[in-house]
Amino acid sequence: MVTKYRQRASLGLNLTPLIDIIFLLLVFFMLTAHFVEERALDVELPTSEANTLDIKKPQVEIIIGTKGQVLVNGLQVPINSLEKALRQILHSPGPKTVRLRGDRKTNLELAVQAMDAARRAGARSLDIMTQKP
Repeated sequence: MVTKYRQRASLGLNLTPLIDIIFLLLVFFMLTAHFVEERALDVELPTSEANTLDIKKPQVEIIIGTKGQVLVNGLQVPINSLEKALRQILHSPGPKTVRLRGDRKTNLELAVQAMDAARRAGARSLDIMTQKP
């Protein structure tokens, strides 16, 4: 007795074309994306060869300009009320790390005052931003 076996038709989806399209879209968006970093104050950072830090975690940013302007998260704050502004931000839920971004021509005294204000306000860590040479 001869029995014939029928091949069953494949019921699954062929995912190869879908994966090809997804990779093509991924490459397209990677090549055409524009990465823009907006700044409230144009600051020329000093150079350093130290390790980089994790930019993705939420942080409080202090920017010190060449003319003594101080910005906290983009809002201008007088240096004498910097501690109060930082305390309000740091005691709310959210970021506890402070990033200090100062122009290379900034008065060192302003940077030290900003670091002291951050410590008194309760910052858990303070990162000084630089750029690689």
